[in-house]
Amino acid sequence: MRGQPPSRARGRAVKPRAPLPAPMEPHPRDPGRTAWVLPCLLLLVLPGNVLPGVGSQAGQNFSLQQPQAKVSVTAGETITLNCTISGVAGAGPVKWLKGWGNGNKTIYDQKTKDPRVTRAVNESNTDFTIRIRNAQPEDMGTYYCVKFVRSDSSVDEVFQRGSGTEVSVQAKPSPPLVSGPEQRIEAGQSVSFNCTTGGFFPEKIGVKWFKNREPMLAQLPQVTEWGVKTYNVSSTVKVTLQKDDVRSQLICEVQHSTLQVPLRERYQLSRVLRVSPSGEVRAEPSPVEVNKTVTFTCLLKEFYPANVSVSWLENGIGIKVENVSQPSEVSQGLFELKSQVEVQATEEKNGSTITCMVVHDAQAPANYSAFLWISNPGQGGLSKGFQMNKDDMLIYIVVGVVCTVLALLVAAILYLIRTKQIKGKSSPSARLHEPEKSSEATTQESDPNNLTYADLNFDKERKTIRRMVEMSQQSEYACIQTNQAPNGDDNLTYADLDMVHLSKAPKRPAPRPEEAGSEYASVQITRK
Repeated sequence: MRGQPPSRARGRAVKPRAPLPAPMEPHPRDPGRTAWVLPCLLLLVLPGNVLPGVGSQAGQNFSLQQPQAKVSVTAGETITLNCTISGVAGAGPVKWLKGWGNGNKTIYDQKTKDPRVTRAVNESNTDFTIRIRNAQPEDMGTYYCVKFVRSDSSVDEVFQRGSGTEVSVQAKPSPPLVSGPEQRIEAGQSVSFNCTTGGFFPEKIGVKWFKNREPMLAQLPQVTEWGVKTYNVSSTVKVTLQKDDVRSQLICEVQHSTLQVPLRERYQLSRVLRVSPSGEVRAEPSPVEVNKTVTFTCLLKEFYPANVSVSWLENGIGIKVENVSQPSEVSQGLFELKSQVEVQATEEKNGSTITCMVVHDAQAPANYSAFLWISNPGQGGLSKGFQMNKDDMLIYIVVGVVCTVLALLVAAILYLIRTKQIKGKSSPSARLHEPEKSSEATTQESDPNNLTYADLNFDKERKTIRRMVEMSQQSEYACIQTNQAPNGDDNLTYADLDMVHLSKAPKRPAPRPEEAGSEYASVQITRK
């Protein structure tokens, strides 16, 4: 009868046996779940993975499949771990554990969830696939899908576990960082630069250096372990700074298996380069007339960086400058500056020192000086010494050398001439030349008794004052008297008398000798 309670047999209520349900299609949200399992399907269970004490019928009907042996991802990507179950098992959760044994860590279960870990198919009773977002190197390890059953003591015990999936995470290196000295370095000095990057896996990595795209020789990179299975690297290169490195740059290039293109970091050498200025001071005009204005110009060339200050001093005392000049950029990124000051040239300022004091990039001051010279209007010259530049000094030196050489040549020529004259005077000869005769006297000249030419030679020695007179009717008469000069050492050694009109008068007595202090020469010719 309808509505009657179920019959009792032997004091116990008998639950009516429900008819077997017809086979059903897979659940639309869980294709792996079915309403009943055909008895002919017999699933194998790995030895040792079934909790001892569980009935053999339950162990034979349950299967846990974890097909992935290895999974490799790049840091930041998502890790997918597959796990499915089938068959009948006791009540209990399915969990994901990282590691096995005492050091394992629960990654997922129905109660505790990591915000990065999610189920691939929510609310499924057979598919326990999980996804781990934003994978990091510390996520590397072996993961196990484990089925637990609740024991009589309400404690979850391992019923069956998967074979495990080994997860490796390849971490990309962080963007490289190039560092240099904290303070600026003067051009011409050598300085070290360092390139670092970290957080990468695997360990193998390459680092290269370039200067303006030109490869550089660097030290071997130093790789160190950092964190959980990640590494850092450091590379060092030395550079000798040059004046024209204002626009130069260093490039650190990192190559790793996780990178499709190398990572590069650029470093401008202008950040650490210092080029000190070269300077000079010019005064225009110089020298200057009294009470006129002199313009002193301080020219600073090729310096970097542009921060520079200029002050003027007159004999160590500051001069006020109204117009402050600013640096201007020239070629190769360097700078130059021209600062001017005007000074009135009074008498008391003659010879004053005008100094341009330069402070560049907070370094020690550098001084460049010139003098104020005042000309003398009366003489058109200078009241004091004149400061010549190097070019003028060189010209004066050359002119002086040329003049000295010319003077020596002239002196040598005069000496040679004088020497010849002295040698000519030392020839002891005296010659008497008769003037030219006419054609009528040709007959007489052929007479050997007539004296027409006399060549008298004397030894060059001191003579006593005496008178030599030779008289002959057949010969001509000649008398030469030589006396020593009062205060002289030279004697008469040579006499050349031309155009002497010899007297043709009859023979007459020899002339009377003169006084001893005089020089006298007499020639008398008597014709037969």
